[in-house]
Amino acid sequence: MLQTFSKGFVQENPLCVHLLGLCPVLAVSVRLIDAFAIGLTLLVILIITCTAMSALKPHIPGRFHVFICTVIAASCASCAELLMRAYMPGLSDRLGIFVPLLTVNALLLDRALGFARENTPGVSFWDALGMGTSFLLALVGIGLIREVLGSGTITLVPAGSFSGVIMIPGLSRSPIRLISLPAGAFLIMGYLKAVFDIAHPPVKTTRKENKP
Repeated sequence: MLQTFSKGFVQENPLCVHLLGLCPVLAVSVRLIDAFAIGLTLLVILIITCTAMSALKPHIPGRFHVFICTVIAASCASCAELLMRAYMPGLSDRLGIFVPLLTVNALLLDRALGFARENTPGVSFWDALGMGTSFLLALVGIGLIREVLGSGTITLVPAGSFSGVIMIPGLSRSPIRLISLPAGAFLIMGYLKAVFDIAHPPVKTTRKENKP
């Protein structure tokens, strides 16, 4: 179970190795709190969907797997959106359409329709927990880098007299605006991808030539 849980942090990191689920990275990783919220939401949806698909697979005909997966993920995303609207309207307005779009997130579809269909509910749970957590940590890291360099701030949860925004001297007056744009997200992703590839080079496959 530990190996199943930990494989997504480095060797099979969904964001920095396989580049899955880039939509939240480009759209809502400008603020740290927004990146954490969308990453946590995807983590919960991923765990529920993958575990349910693994448990229900003996009772679902093959041609209905995509339909059932979409229904489960969409139900979870709708509940998450309603909870945000009720208790965190400001966050809900900032995330907007990107919470419902988690229904068709590439990471979710890959694990729910691929890994979960071939493994038990217990293994699928730990796989979803590991992949979702690694995605969350990577997204939070990217969000922190983008907000610090692109805005010169760190946005957290307001509490009492604390507004929730930490101003960074120097950067808050002259930030690097490019980092706040989608191009900045691509730039950071490129550097992270290079770091992960250097740490764990991809396995090269050799093609056998057919001799006459």
